[in-house]
Amino acid sequence: MKLYKNALILENGTFAMKDMLIKEGKIEKIAANLENDCEIIDLQGKKIIPALIDIHTHGANGYDFNLANLKEMRIIMEFYISRGVGTVLPTVMTDHDEVMKKQLSLIHQLSKEYPQIKGIHLEGPFLAKEYRGVMPEDLLQKASMEKFMEYQEASGGLIKLITISPEVPGAFDFIKDVVETGVVISLGHSGADFKTAMAAINAGAKSFTHTLNAMKHLTQHAPNIAGAAYLSDNYIEVICDGRHIHPDVLKFLLKVKGLDRFIGVTDSMMAAGLGDGRYKLGVNDVTVLNGDARLTEGGTRAGSTLVADDCLKNFIKFTGIPLVSSIKIMTENPARLLGIFDQTGSLEEGKLGEIIILDEQSEIFTL
Repeated sequence: MKLYKNALILENGTFAMKDMLIKEGKIEKIAANLENDCEIIDLQGKKIIPALIDIHTHGANGYDFNLANLKEMRIIMEFYISRGVGTVLPTVMTDHDEVMKKQLSLIHQLSKEYPQIKGIHLEGPFLAKEYRGVMPEDLLQKASMEKFMEYQEASGGLIKLITISPEVPGAFDFIKDVVETGVVISLGHSGADFKTAMAAINAGAKSFTHTLNAMKHLTQHAPNIAGAAYLSDNYIEVICDGRHIHPDVLKFLLKVKGLDRFIGVTDSMMAAGLGDGRYKLGVNDVTVLNGDARLTEGGTRAGSTLVADDCLKNFIKFTGIPLVSSIKIMTENPARLLGIFDQTGSLEEGKLGEIIILDEQSEIFTL
């Protein structure tokens, strides 16, 4: 049990000087002038904000969730925690079936050590070939509930989010069936037309994966899947590194969707936190030059080297929206999408005590 005294605590979009008592991993009380016979930490006016949520990340610090063993996955998780991440969905991308099942099982085992793992994001293999990005074409499959349940069984039921292309055969029935199990459907890696994308939304899809990347764009004659992202009430993932989405395009997306439907993600690969060099992303060879990760053969952009706190800092820099409001793109919004806002995503009594204490009192924060 810990009592944080004299802290500027972020509540309801503003910082207020209060105390916070955390007991058995949960926020027991937030109020002024709390007293308790426990460890007391006087923050002397430092800020407390909710820990960050990253729902789309393939790895960092030299390791990849499609390739890592349990020891190496622990290194990834410790890196995330050091960057202020309180909830993460390790992302397993399209690979050979036996590899995917093995890695899903390892992540499930890892989750017993790291409560930060509140689910897994499965990116594929039910994706369109034309917009596959770095997904291996020969490993892509038509939508199959039977196959998904094999992956879900391997994960111990931990898959909470799956990216699917709505134009693949069997997609609509698949979306309806998966949604009934409580798993969130995100649309991506897709060249679907507007009608197909909206039909997938009507079937239960709730978000768009790395919006505008590996996605057919809107034209003056055809809104396509990007138009569905703009016009629907779905959430959108956005990689806030300034490379995948130009800062002014990011501001356009924000203006169209509004702050409540915008989710910042890293889509990070193993080079995140490291320098330029040669790396892997799943089965792919990747070269990182000036922080930009691209396939060694062909030059297709291959994930990012972005880390979670920089994702939020970039959003603040690009938009000018202060931390008290921007914070929700990596806290409240992803928590609401996943259906876990009753557990985390804001600082409220009864929620998990997943917090960041800021070293500085500026709006552009350092951990």
